[in-house]
Amino acid sequence: MNSRTTGARCPGRAVPDRSPRPSEAPSVPAPTPSPQADASPPPPSRRAKIGHVDPSVAPSYAQRRSRSGTGAGAVRARPIRRRLRLEGLPPISTSIAPSDSADHPGDSGRPGAAPDGPAAHDDPAVPTGSTDRRRFLTYLLAAPTLTVAARLGLDAAAPASAQAAVRAAAAAQDASAPPQLLGLPGIPDVLDLGDAMILAGLPTAHLLVLEITPAGRAALHLPRLEVGQGLTTAIAMLVADELDAELTDVDVPLSDGRPELLFNQLTGGSNSVRSLYDPVRAAAAAARARLVTAAAHRWNVPASGLRTAGSAVLAPDGRRLGFGELAADAASVVVPAVPATPKPADQRRLVGRPTGRIDARDIVTGRAEYAGDLQIPGAAPTVVARPTTVNGTLKSLDASVARAMPGVLAVVQIPSGVAVLAETFDQALKARDALRTTWTPGPVADLSDADVRAKLRAAHAPFLLPPLLTPYLDGEFDFAFVNHAPMEVLTAVADVRPGRAELWFAAQSPIIAQQTIAAELGLPQSAVTVHVVRGGGSFGRRLFFDAALEAAQISKAAGRPVKLMWTRNDDMRHGRMRPASHHRIRATYGLGQVLTWEHRAATVRTDLSHGLGEALTGAGFNLSVAGISLAQAFFLLTEKNPYNVGIPTQLLAELPLQLHTGSWRSVYSGTVRVADEIMMDELARRMGQDEVAFRRARLRDAAGRALLDTVAKAGDWGRPMPAGQAQGVGYHEENGGRVAYLVELDATDRANPRVTKAVIAADVGQVVNPRGLEAQLTGALSDGISVILLAGNHLDNGTFREGSYADFHYARQRNTPPAVEIHLMPPSGAPGGAGELGVPAASAAVANAYARATGTSPRSFPINF
Repeated sequence: MNSRTTGARCPGRAVPDRSPRPSEAPSVPAPTPSPQADASPPPPSRRAKIGHVDPSVAPSYAQRRSRSGTGAGAVRARPIRRRLRLEGLPPISTSIAPSDSADHPGDSGRPGAAPDGPAAHDDPAVPTGSTDRRRFLTYLLAAPTLTVAARLGLDAAAPASAQAAVRAAAAAQDASAPPQLLGLPGIPDVLDLGDAMILAGLPTAHLLVLEITPAGRAALHLPRLEVGQGLTTAIAMLVADELDAELTDVDVPLSDGRPELLFNQLTGGSNSVRSLYDPVRAAAAAARARLVTAAAHRWNVPASGLRTAGSAVLAPDGRRLGFGELAADAASVVVPAVPATPKPADQRRLVGRPTGRIDARDIVTGRAEYAGDLQIPGAAPTVVARPTTVNGTLKSLDASVARAMPGVLAVVQIPSGVAVLAETFDQALKARDALRTTWTPGPVADLSDADVRAKLRAAHAPFLLPPLLTPYLDGEFDFAFVNHAPMEVLTAVADVRPGRAELWFAAQSPIIAQQTIAAELGLPQSAVTVHVVRGGGSFGRRLFFDAALEAAQISKAAGRPVKLMWTRNDDMRHGRMRPASHHRIRATYGLGQVLTWEHRAATVRTDLSHGLGEALTGAGFNLSVAGISLAQAFFLLTEKNPYNVGIPTQLLAELPLQLHTGSWRSVYSGTVRVADEIMMDELARRMGQDEVAFRRARLRDAAGRALLDTVAKAGDWGRPMPAGQAQGVGYHEENGGRVAYLVELDATDRANPRVTKAVIAADVGQVVNPRGLEAQLTGALSDGISVILLAGNHLDNGTFREGSYADFHYARQRNTPPAVEIHLMPPSGAPGGAGELGVPAASAAVANAYARATGTSPRSFPINF
């Protein structure tokens, strides 16, 4: 499937002229085109049995959906309901589906049209017991069964993705011998970060909740965060397909923080669709089976003669019962009369079809609610005065003028600064600026960019192999700090009362947030409620909950609810960053072969205290026994060189500076793989080979070769271009997906280089929503353009220089190419991760195009910094 699209992260102000950093390198010859390749088969389907009823209590989605807001101290109805659980799993097909251009049997050709449901058994089951409830829940698995499946690798009791993760974990035990711990690539080929996260989540995957309301709506309560990546749309498509519901009848509300989910409520690692694909389909298929059974009982007919379509069960004689009409009866069904089997690929009508976002109209009309939109009664607009250096502390405070200003409600001190509460944000900001403060410098007040670079260079371990008489190529690369800069600034609402606390914010790790805030307030975790609210962008930023923690501290000190907003300046100068890093690479070669590849990465320490460590421990990784840090484990599970380059080694060194860092989209790969790809280009030229052909000959993966062939052909690789313009290519594979980017760049004005065209080819297995994937790949292109050419953060004596989009030069509309061509490969198995996949390849393609256009090899990024 091909599509053409254009886009940018955001429009903005003009970027001032800046001169490029000087760098030297050999001149770059023009390349020539190259050939084609193939793909791989899917895992088999699985089967299991049905189980028991477990009475418990849960809030009604129908009631929650009807509430316009939740006030402090509001009373919530909590009706009693039974939760239906399925022991084991029905068969799940992950076979290769036809390409997007192929006809799908049963497809009506319009969104929302439903084909017949799967064939059913003859015997209708009589619903057991009576109930007056108007809805029912379906759960995926019984915990004991799933736990055994996770530990013993019982193929019959786990979904396809879990089976793959279990097998990968078993193989990884052999692969995790000491040589692998040195960083030899290959571990992600056996077990990657996504596999580890799926393993950690297996014991609680059965707690996924799907509810059918009396109005006939299906509500999948999503234990993940929507931050603009289109996840709620993808999940709604899965539910609608399996349930035979109209897409417009499906809601995907975000779950509150649920401690019982353990490691299964962390949004990150490009893992959401990958980990939820099987559980969501199985839950929807289970609900469909119960609805059919309830209809068969109501009509006293064999269930095998019924079908589902358009959010209803249909009889051969034309009778119809909507799902809402059947919800109460279906809640009583323990053993369905038809198989609860997810559909094979050829019966899906939505999955794999380009689909608009279910929340698009709400977003553009302002109906979608973010934390700043919430009207929580009594929540006072609040801002914080912060230190002049990172992690500085308050030395003195005179708030007399601020307290006397109009609308000011309170001034309170918290560990990170001084909070001002007022009737409006404008009043709060003016009062904050009127505070008279002095600050003690923070622990890095004597450091600037040059000092950090020097420390990073000194942190490297030496290369293992001296070149001796072997030809070799060395390269060193610097990458600056980069702010996440999501469009929506951090905002959190907190209402802390004696004995309890309630918070509303966009949380990628709500369980860790709940634990941390409870400990800070001296409350039990059960006394803290975290309401997860959609976020306006994240790129890893909302894995941390700095604003929510501060809001809780302020609410407790002030004795009232607060709505805390971090300004753009707050987040730019005191928020999280992609750590600065330095990379050394040495490649030896001879007789047309690459003999060794050594990569030394030194980074300012990445803060990974957002729940990943606990998840890896839950997946069975004993880091203390392995003798590695959490960061090194993350590095090992994500970083690999996809090429045959002789004997490869990769080592990570961390510099422990007291700076606020965090996972930035693609984490280590965003620098490690970019440096690798630049070196691949330079090594190809050193060895007298075409850059695409050089990669293609060494890629270990046939699917990867097919992607290179696709972009080379579609982008007319090697075509003559005017002086100062050139093509560049980048390739990356991670999290079960792979992608290639080819860009064309005009560097005739070196102070303002412009990417003029991009051709992208991606293979991520089964694509749920091609339109969503295209958006991810286009966004990754904007990220790559930004961090290679324009965007970074300067550290000046312990203070970050950039304070807003005015001087943090992220790509604007004018920086993005007018033509973007995207090719998605036909489905080739279960979904892989796509959220971060494109950033390393896009960044590398831009860097390589700049090098070929200018005849230089830049060594410090962003280039115009």
